[in-house]
Amino acid sequence: MSGIFESSEIAGIRVSNRFVRSATWEGMATGEGGVTSALIETMRRLAEGGVGLIISGHSYVRPDGQATPLQLGVYGDEQIAGLKKMTEAVHAAGGKIVMQLAHAGFFAPESLTGGPPLVVSDFEGLSKRPRTEVSIADIKDLVRAFAAAAARAKAAGFDGVQIHSAHGYLLSQFLSPFYNRRVDEYGGDLANRARVHREVLRAIREAAGEDFPVLIKINCRDFVENGLDLDESVQAASLLVDAGLGAIELSGGMLNGGKLSPTRPGINSEEKEAYFSEELKAFRKAIHIPLILVGGIRSLEVSERLIGGGQADYISMSRPFIREPGLVGRWKSGDLGRAGCVSDNLCFKPGFEGQGIFCVTEQRRPATRADTLE
Repeated sequence: MSGIFESSEIAGIRVSNRFVRSATWEGMATGEGGVTSALIETMRRLAEGGVGLIISGHSYVRPDGQATPLQLGVYGDEQIAGLKKMTEAVHAAGGKIVMQLAHAGFFAPESLTGGPPLVVSDFEGLSKRPRTEVSIADIKDLVRAFAAAAARAKAAGFDGVQIHSAHGYLLSQFLSPFYNRRVDEYGGDLANRARVHREVLRAIREAAGEDFPVLIKINCRDFVENGLDLDESVQAASLLVDAGLGAIELSGGMLNGGKLSPTRPGINSEEKEAYFSEELKAFRKAIHIPLILVGGIRSLEVSERLIGGGQADYISMSRPFIREPGLVGRWKSGDLGRAGCVSDNLCFKPGFEGQGIFCVTEQRRPATRADTLE
């Protein structure tokens, strides 16, 4: 047996099973990134539905790091009270929750932030629109912003934080040779490109305490020409393990990566599931902290093979839980049918229309956003 429904400990967090809700964008926050009743209800349903560990929607650590409208934020102390209501709801339902800390970097639209997006390197061909290359001083400010956000997450009752370094967001850009063409101490060889990650991790430890759980989401590959490859990704992960990282969620691809993007369509058979599982094998050989695998997993059979075979320690899903927040509970009860998610990505469309994401195929809308919490 895989033990997939048994209690275990990940990065110091005791969880009820091996299933993780991977971070997404819910489109349910206030215009300033505050918590709403809809967000609280979404997290409560996940906890009641049996998800062992919930990772919050990606939460921007500074106003210039916002990626999408109505995105959750963690850039100000005034947001702590609402976030605390979220964690209290999850804990009351028997769940655990960590906050994903993010800065969109290249993918932060000026229409939301009011200024040109920050990039690791500004080079010809990167974009037709103005970009601002971060200075050394900017990098130090960003490190402090991640640390302050982690301290707010701890004050709000989160069980830990996850650093978002995947999919082309700002920290992911530092690791990627495609985006990072710097010639200072943050560019060039891998140790330099991973320097900011080590600084963020150390700053979080100083701000939130040595025992506060810190996870990371990282690309196994960028799947773009001259991007981060598997060997360097494993090396970067090893550097962070040595620096005290608690667990790694393995993803891949860029938001603009087409068929090799993180959210691939048409996952309608077991053969198409777990599309980063080959890369996972290389991580398993070198990394000895918990590994969380995300990427197209839709069936209990595939999940149990990955856990039972010792490749993954935890199984992470996002889109299936948008349609079925009670999926884990259904599987545990003996109803072993595949997740109902058809991987069409249509769930994100209503989010951009101000309704919050939901499965349009099932036509189950989320709770109203109108009742906001200060």
